[in-house]
Amino acid sequence: MTITKNAQAFALSPFVFLYICSLAFRILLHISPSVVEIVRTINLESFGAFGHHLACAFSPMERINRMVLERPVVIFSRSSCCMCHTIKMLFREFGVNPVVHELDEIPRGREIEQALSRLGRSPAVPAVFIGGELVGGTNEVMSLHLNRSLIPRLIQAGAMWV
Repeated sequence: MTITKNAQAFALSPFVFLYICSLAFRILLHISPSVVEIVRTINLESFGAFGHHLACAFSPMERINRMVLERPVVIFSRSSCCMCHTIKMLFREFGVNPVVHELDEIPRGREIEQALSRLGRSPAVPAVFIGGELVGGTNEVMSLHLNRSLIPRLIQAGAMWV
């Protein structure tokens, strides 16, 4: 066999390469927990297909933990949910610009929705996080608003200014 044929015989497809990289990444995370903190600050999705594949190496709960640290207000939603729409509009009326993750439009969104259910969310969406902490869904957010404690919480998280 020539060198070219040997190279072709041992060449890895891009998918196999990404799978091997994700396995190595998982091993690295178990060896050095400090890597987790560094990686949580990086938006892996911005690195294209490779970054997306590494982001998928996280469990759904790890992905949620990483996603809620993106901004002061993070909402997990479904594009067809009227209550989700109401909550998003409430925050926008306050001048808050939340990060909204439409679970029916993102990769592995169903897994994230199931993980939110395991957190005690029923229904799983909308799920609102303020300052990295789960506030709850429509009932909890509206209760905070009616008790006049939502805006102070948003100010404390740095989501809005007075």
